[in-house]
Amino acid sequence: MRPVDLAREHGLSAQAVRNYDDAGVLPPTDRTAVGYRRYTPLHAQALRAFLGLRTGHGHQAAAAIMRAIHRDDPESAFRRIDAAHADLLDERATRAEVATALGTLSGSPPTPLAGPALTVGELARRIGVHPATLRTWEAADILRPERDRSTGYRHYGPEAVRDAEIARQLRRGGYGLSQVAQFVARLRAAGGPEVLSAFLDAWQERLVARSRNLLAGAAQLDAYLTARDAGMVIPPAPSKV
Repeated sequence: MRPVDLAREHGLSAQAVRNYDDAGVLPPTDRTAVGYRRYTPLHAQALRAFLGLRTGHGHQAAAAIMRAIHRDDPESAFRRIDAAHADLLDERATRAEVATALGTLSGSPPTPLAGPALTVGELARRIGVHPATLRTWEAADILRPERDRSTGYRHYGPEAVRDAEIARQLRRGGYGLSQVAQFVARLRAAGGPEVLSAFLDAWQERLVARSRNLLAGAAQLDAYLTARDAGMVIPPAPSKV
């Protein structure tokens, strides 16, 4: 099988296949007497495994997994795969925490604080962040504390506390400051639970999609390992028109 044939099967360029070969994504390749590369159905399955892994793990991690397999270091490959599933599980837990926080904090008017508004230090301790983090969030327009007219000190009322707790959860979920700021702005403008529901639904859809992608990539890798370890030659996938 020529590089162009393997490339056509996967909608790639022949040069991309050569690059993947040189990067160790494919198993060792035989060459003809004049130096042309010769690919087998096993190489095709290795490429399918890499492309499947790339969708769920990203390019660098997928390449690292395949290189580990080809240097007979499956432990490193499986550790990367396990870590991706562990990260996904952590994100699911974070989403659940965010859903709980947003549901209780934003589905109805915030419960008034007992006593005066919180200071920077008090709010930082309440949500477990450094006071400087709160100032960073303020600069990003995530928080809008009130100022004491005589001292200039910041004071955080119920709405600001709600926004701070939401920001903490979203940052734990991997969202950037600009994304958090946009969400909080939509929350302020919406004044109701609809924006929260859409946000959480979209997050859940991304989690489901990544789970499926990780499973699909693992299935292709397992097919490759089974074929390679058994010395089997598996038929190539049908070419796409």
